[in-house]
Amino acid sequence: MTHKNSPEKVHALVWEDGCLRMLDQRLLPAEEVWLECTDVESVVEGIRGMAVRGAPAIGIAAAYGVALAALEVSHDPDWRDQIAAHVERLAQSRPTAVNLFWALERMRQSLAGCNSLGIARSVLTAEAVAIHQEDAEANQVMGRLARDLMLENASGPFAILTHCNTGALATGGYGTALGAIRSVWDAGFLSRVYADETRPWLQGARLTAWELLREGLPVVLNCDGAAAQILRGGEVKWVIVGADRITANGDVANKIGTYGLAILARHHGVGVMVVAPSSTVDMSLPTGASIPIEQRDGCEVKSIQGKTIAPAGVEAFNPVFDVTPAGLIDVIVTERGVVRRPDMSGMARLFNDQASGSVPGQASQ
Repeated sequence: MTHKNSPEKVHALVWEDGCLRMLDQRLLPAEEVWLECTDVESVVEGIRGMAVRGAPAIGIAAAYGVALAALEVSHDPDWRDQIAAHVERLAQSRPTAVNLFWALERMRQSLAGCNSLGIARSVLTAEAVAIHQEDAEANQVMGRLARDLMLENASGPFAILTHCNTGALATGGYGTALGAIRSVWDAGFLSRVYADETRPWLQGARLTAWELLREGLPVVLNCDGAAAQILRGGEVKWVIVGADRITANGDVANKIGTYGLAILARHHGVGVMVVAPSSTVDMSLPTGASIPIEQRDGCEVKSIQGKTIAPAGVEAFNPVFDVTPAGLIDVIVTERGVVRRPDMSGMARLFNDQASGSVPGQASQ
């Protein structure tokens, strides 16, 4: 079931009375249609089909999926096993974004303390809402940290180039990389944002440009192949991106094209900043070589919004993500703090509790 009455501000997900309302990002910017998810299967399809995307938003959606699972199952003696089966179904929806697995593990831990289905329904709903709210708050913190870092040596306004969409549509609100950009704009130091169109799903063209225009920020859309020419011009001081997984040595998995962009930035002396919540950090993986990279149907490369652009029979290579080595990254910003020139020791200092086996994403005390 769908309807078109969107909230006043930009949101990807809204929880209302046992229903997860999910903005169908596949239809933006032409249409603002909200999907109403009242069962686990609709959440799984929304994640897998990319109606919702962005690592933090995927994790939040999955958490609400577990809450819906508790509302959906019967009062049979095996109610806990029924919920566990739904959790496993959600875990199989997307393989790369670690936030998905982090959120599901947090929900599993909440479920473990429930001795009745009635209690589980209340506890799991509250936990999903908490995960959503905490992400929105973390985005605000990351925005301030990133802004302060970028303004350390800024003598005047500068441009930023970003890739994919990392704003309110990809998170619990405000955004990661786009949140940092918003913070620089609020401080009066942003001259413009260059937004890579981000093939093949065009998240930069359809989503980032839409978000920034909606809020009045100066945005210029460019095809991905124009990034080198833009960086050569000298106006851009920072390339800022999000992340779907960050490993123990600081390698970063992000939208396909990020690796090449980081190489271009290094050549032109432009800083590379990754802004992501601590739930994106996976200290169990030593390097990016261990990150599973999702491969999607080649038809996504050979067509745009249903229109074929390639000859019939041609093969297409369609990895969703690539891995940028830590050596090409100047700084990683999380709500816990900043890691400059990331490496194994720098990451361990900020995320040592994850390395010791606690749940990723919990704030250090």
